[in-house]
Amino acid sequence: MSPAAQGPEAREKAKAGGSVLTALFREAGRPLLMPYATGGFPDPEACRRIVRTYLEAGADIVELGIPFSDPIADGPVIQASSTRALQQGVRPATVLDIAAEATARGGRVVLLSYLNTILAPTPERFFERCATSGVLGVVVPDLPVEEAAPVQETARRQGVDVVLLAAPTSTDVRLERIARAASGFLYCVSATGVTGVRSELGTDLPVFLERLRARTDLPLAVGFGISTPAQAAEVARLADGVIIGSRLVRMVQEARDLDAALEEITAYLGEVRTALRGAP
Repeated sequence: MSPAAQGPEAREKAKAGGSVLTALFREAGRPLLMPYATGGFPDPEACRRIVRTYLEAGADIVELGIPFSDPIADGPVIQASSTRALQQGVRPATVLDIAAEATARGGRVVLLSYLNTILAPTPERFFERCATSGVLGVVVPDLPVEEAAPVQETARRQGVDVVLLAAPTSTDVRLERIARAASGFLYCVSATGVTGVRSELGTDLPVFLERLRARTDLPLAVGFGISTPAQAAEVARLADGVIIGSRLVRMVQEARDLDAALEEITAYLGEVRTALRGAP
């Protein structure tokens, strides 16, 4: 359960320097399934149903994206979903409300938020709201490690991890710096470019993850491009978490209606979970 569901002890432990997120990976002893949803897409109530479907299908951690007007790390599928959510009036508070409902049901939630969304209300207010919503961590794609410390410290005072990204193009020196600064888990980009469905994963992924393993004992979760159960199983043999985003968002975009999308999502996540169980 989330810290909000676990009670004040877990949150206080996180504030004192522990990480509830890291503990989740450690205690699971297997790769975690981490589906992504754009917060408020296709509308807030539908998004709530999508998140509930993820949890019912066995998601270990749900990643909820806060829609942003210039999502530089996102491909066309997630960009389009963010634009629609913004046009419907979705704001960070809307997404935090959806997160709070999920954590009240015992779900575990991390957010994906661009830095401006955190700075606008002030980091203090943003992370305080994350804490009261039971959010365990926030992935910030446009936060360079060199500028992360003040934001991380503010989040840590609320028991929230700021999750840093690492890419296969990073030098060893930079990976060392990211590994030293990271908390919760490391979000590992499977290939260069933006998010989106890919026919195959980068061939350098095993070497990239080995480079990180040599520098940190934090859990490694891989995202960007994972779309098939076979790809999920491939990643699960190497990493501690499997993040799937664009494939799921596209199911919602292309389905004839929400009920059809939820049925397809349930079947798909069932296949992914079966594939993950088969990964050594």
